[in-house]
Amino acid sequence: MKFVDEATIDVAAGHGGAGCVSFRREKFIPFGGPNGGDGGRGGSIYAVADVNLNTLIDYRYTRRFEARNGEPGRGSDQFGAAGDDIVLRVPVGTILQDAETGEKLFELMTPGEQVLVCKGGDGGFGNLHFKSSTNRAPRQKTPGWPGEARKLKLELRVLADVGLLGMPNAGKSTLIAAISNARPKIADYPFTTLHPNLGVVRVGPEQSFVVADVPGLIEGASEGAGLGHQFLRHLQRTELLLHLVDMAPFDDAVDPVAQARAIIKELKTYDAKLHAKPRWLVLNKIDMLPAEEREAKVKDFVRRLRWKGPVFAISALAREGLDGLVRAAYKHVAAQRNPLVISDLRFDADDQTASRPAGKGRSGV
Repeated sequence: MKFVDEATIDVAAGHGGAGCVSFRREKFIPFGGPNGGDGGRGGSIYAVADVNLNTLIDYRYTRRFEARNGEPGRGSDQFGAAGDDIVLRVPVGTILQDAETGEKLFELMTPGEQVLVCKGGDGGFGNLHFKSSTNRAPRQKTPGWPGEARKLKLELRVLADVGLLGMPNAGKSTLIAAISNARPKIADYPFTTLHPNLGVVRVGPEQSFVVADVPGLIEGASEGAGLGHQFLRHLQRTELLLHLVDMAPFDDAVDPVAQARAIIKELKTYDAKLHAKPRWLVLNKIDMLPAEEREAKVKDFVRRLRWKGPVFAISALAREGLDGLVRAAYKHVAAQRNPLVISDLRFDADDQTASRPAGKGRSGV
């Protein structure tokens, strides 16, 4: 299924039906009273978060949704029928914005959550409504009220605890396939990943977290190079970012430190809040380096980058160092979920991280 995370649609609720002016006219009843009914309510439009959906593909080709109008009132005390409501089913994590003003209207974060997007118009009053002891033959009626209409922008941001960040071919897809149940496309050319992938990482019984892999960034993404910043929004709800760096690029002229700095720069350009999230450095493909040079190259990389946060040296393909990374990531996520239970969490030496509290280690760049 094609992944679609943005859509713009027009929605219009139904108008209320008009009231009716009518009088009872039957044989032997010369002074029948008013019996004009009220109009029916127009249909409303709701949005509901559906846990079974993961894309907005349904709204890519169907762009307008109109609820039915309420029926007008009739004689013989007959009220008009209400218009049917429309329910827009969207994935959990969808943001609904007013496309014209940019105002954020709703954010559906809970499965089954339902919100009223456009309210249908109320029906008008028939002359039966105006009957009283002093107004025994009313001829008043009111038209139905118009329903609301607006242009909506739907934006999906996936719900994940940990996000993977890095250049194309840094090994993000290989890593998420190695530690989770996700099976993304993996190949030896750039931009293999064209849409976000989610995977569930199971650490133990009832211990798991969700990791998100987004397409790689390149220098100049803020100006539209590569896939630009199109998918970075999917990392905004994560608790932790793992910055993957390819320690053994195919081209010897490529400097991994320069690539890491370019990613950090693009991240800061896109969103300062996203840049401020806890971010760990993951040096991938160390199996491509001679065993006797690995430690020295890792230390040299950290020194040149002036990195002060947690550092992991792994090989996603050979599955080296993944256990420590997964355990440390879960500890950080668990600390965010239950801050009163797990406070001032420190990592062990086995986790291959600096001994500072999770999320407090930050880079100076």
